[in-house]
Amino acid sequence: MSEQDKKLPTDEQLAEMDRDQLVRLGGQLDDVELVEYDDPWPVKGTKAEKRAERAVAFWFALSGLAGLAFIVVFIAWPWRYAAANTSDHLLYLLYTPLLGITLGLSILGVGVGVVMYAKRFLPHEVAVQQRHEGRSTEVDRQTFVAHLADAGDKSTIARRSLIKRTALFGAGTFGLAAAVLPLGSMIKNPHAESANENGLWHTGWMAKNGERVFMRRDTGDPHAIELVKPEDLDAGAMETVFPFHAPVTKSGQVDYAALEAILTGKQRVDPEELSEALIRSDNPVMLIRLRPEDGKRVIKAQGQEDFNFGDYYAYTKICSHLGCPTSLFEQRSNRILCPCHQSQFDALHYAKPIFGPATRKLAQLPIQVDAETGYFYATADFNEAVGPAFWERKS
Repeated sequence: MSEQDKKLPTDEQLAEMDRDQLVRLGGQLDDVELVEYDDPWPVKGTKAEKRAERAVAFWFALSGLAGLAFIVVFIAWPWRYAAANTSDHLLYLLYTPLLGITLGLSILGVGVGVVMYAKRFLPHEVAVQQRHEGRSTEVDRQTFVAHLADAGDKSTIARRSLIKRTALFGAGTFGLAAAVLPLGSMIKNPHAESANENGLWHTGWMAKNGERVFMRRDTGDPHAIELVKPEDLDAGAMETVFPFHAPVTKSGQVDYAALEAILTGKQRVDPEELSEALIRSDNPVMLIRLRPEDGKRVIKAQGQEDFNFGDYYAYTKICSHLGCPTSLFEQRSNRILCPCHQSQFDALHYAKPIFGPATRKLAQLPIQVDAETGYFYATADFNEAVGPAFWERKS
């Protein structure tokens, strides 16, 4: 039907029309035919209608409660690592599952509530409309607005305050829970403890009380202590090591007697401290022994000329691209490889990137051998931040 064939009302007639008249007019102008328009509750206020309303409200309320629970768990639940033999270990294990369960329930509640409301309360409408090209006229736009308002009334959402309140509660808390994820990182200043081992500039290799930090291998037993000597590695070999803080005397020197007692199992060390050293993300270090002929070709970074011990070099295992573990060392090419995104670093050229998305070299740990025991130790912490770059990184 062309616009000339339609009997359009005048502006005065249009202004006097109520919403029902505008709805009918809009249908005629848009060539819309309602084939079916069944009200799901022709008799209002029945027990079945009330039950359906409470069911929808239940899911929205569940979504809201789950969203609040997510926020509480995210902020207040104990999340730091706790050893298996401590009272807080179970709480630590439950942290991540609780985040997933509560956020999942919040999403599920909103979704189920919306679907149930659409199936139980929206009229079952079947309409056929002819499509036309071109911009809608002023009459079409006004009648369309009337249709929207009419649809809102016929959906009965306006008079269902219980569903409206619970839907707002569920959707609102879900949105708040989703916002907590990016905002949570802004609650605690990551630089507030930058002067100690918990800061972005330092790792577990930092000596907290002036003690000597030895290199410890992971034997599979988190409570076992096995230190590394130069003769433990063959030429061209690589081993992953972790920090072990040796006991000190009152004068601040290494307590070799206590260290020997620890290594022989005669003296006990805090099991939580031993376990945490193995799971802390910035602790893993690659101890590499280059072949003698390769060691002669090494190019050292400026300011790090004395970081190695002979042919032994120690680099962080945390890739400078996205923090994956650079777990592979190819002794023939002397390349360190990250399996996640195929970044490659040249171990003969201060571990600078030579392939892949990484753009920064791997941080190097200064090492030496203890003259008394023959074990490797770190003479200091890394002189730069390990892992992916952040805005204050200087390399």
